[in-house]
Amino acid sequence: MSPPVVTQHNEWDLPRLKISIGFEDDFQYLSSTDKDTEFFDVKFFPYLEAGEDPIFAAVSKKHIVVYRLSSATVPPYELIQLLRDDDEDAVNCSCTWSKDRETDIPYLCVAGYDAKIKVYDVFNGTIAKTLVGHGAEINDLVTCPTNPYLIASASDDTTVRVWSLDLADENQPCVCILGGEGHSSGLLTIAFHNSGKYLLSAGHDNCVCLWTLPDLSTRDTGRNPVPPIVVHYPHFFTSEVHGGIVDCVAFFGDLVLSRACHEDVIVLWRIEGFSSQDPPPPATSAPTTSDTERLTRSAFAPATASENPPQYTRLVQFHTPGSGHQFYMRFKLFHIVDKHPVLAFANAHSTIFFWDLARLTGYHSFMAELDDPNREHPVQRPSWLMPVQHRQKGGGDAVSKLKDAEDKDSVVSGRTGSDIEGQGSLGSHYSDETLKNWHSRYDIKSVETAVVAHYSSGISVKDFIGRQVAWSPEGEWCIVVGSKNLAFVLQRWQKNIKEEKK
Repeated sequence: MSPPVVTQHNEWDLPRLKISIGFEDDFQYLSSTDKDTEFFDVKFFPYLEAGEDPIFAAVSKKHIVVYRLSSATVPPYELIQLLRDDDEDAVNCSCTWSKDRETDIPYLCVAGYDAKIKVYDVFNGTIAKTLVGHGAEINDLVTCPTNPYLIASASDDTTVRVWSLDLADENQPCVCILGGEGHSSGLLTIAFHNSGKYLLSAGHDNCVCLWTLPDLSTRDTGRNPVPPIVVHYPHFFTSEVHGGIVDCVAFFGDLVLSRACHEDVIVLWRIEGFSSQDPPPPATSAPTTSDTERLTRSAFAPATASENPPQYTRLVQFHTPGSGHQFYMRFKLFHIVDKHPVLAFANAHSTIFFWDLARLTGYHSFMAELDDPNREHPVQRPSWLMPVQHRQKGGGDAVSKLKDAEDKDSVVSGRTGSDIEGQGSLGSHYSDETLKNWHSRYDIKSVETAVVAHYSSGISVKDFIGRQVAWSPEGEWCIVVGSKNLAFVLQRWQKNIKEEKK
């Protein structure tokens, strides 16, 4: 028998709902006033070799579950670890992965209401260490992308702490504190820049801050233990982008993605003057809070008495209907080299949204070329850009219905072949209805108009609230966790394996 042949990935494909996982109900471990149990965070282990089956961890108030995913098994998941936090004060809501520097044993860092970060040895199911220092609940944990032994935590005490899991810092694992004059209320979300040199934070005060992380080698090594470096001011601060509680932030290159409750949009915006290619600005250049009238303060485009340059620019809004008054709901951007960046978010009413950001630029290139009166060659329409077609309701033979189903599936995933558009004006090719539909999904010229999802997946469980989304390292799998002790597994590029008999 010859080896299997695996088809190539189609980068235009978007994830499809494959299966759901019902986690163990932890209601019995909670107070009688807590009427629902939820999984609040999910993260994939990022340190596997390419091609290995991905592993993810999900965290609820009292439980930690670790699963392996595989296309070769039915069901496509396997529970490999189940942990319970029996600490009476523990109500967990966040997690992040790290590893042991000497053995590479996977560490899962978990935190929540009791303000402790518990670092679990996932192989043995034991706590390797506990990090203590925050004065209130910890709402988010992230790992530095350039150093797996550095993690950061966001707390209701209004500070971000950066921790080292290196044995050299065992006596004082907190190596940096970002606080002081940044936030005035509890933090909900943080995100590292891919360079590891900057960090975003946001929370209950409606503000988004960008902090420049100090060079940790400048710590006062003459003292034992070595004290953490304290950063009092962020290099960028704004309360203008959002008018509500900001519960999710992320970098997209040097751009910023953020979401606030009550707004039903995710916003992509730019900090004017900020470039990670420039040397990190010194701490002395960070704007202070002396000018309390300014809702935005920036070291990258500083305002003066005579000039008030734009300090940030809103670029695109993504429409997330059905989120309502809920907060602590997280989007996730898949973004690695040579892959399409794809944004995912689950709302409060059983729907998961996806946007392929490569389609936005692809659409504008296609439209510009198509409407160019001087072009001399036909234009090939992208496979995912489908004209609106009305189908007859009811009736029809079996062949027509089967064709309809095939077309519907391929339109969403981008697998439909594309036609060649000849010369002539745009209006001669497509109906007003088609152009309006395309405009709502792909046009980003007007920032006031939020872009509709390129694909949405409905969930049969009524009023499921999506709390967190996670992407596998190579982008094949997408996991959504939230209320009702459920996780939803979505997959793209499902392997089409053909075996040829000799």
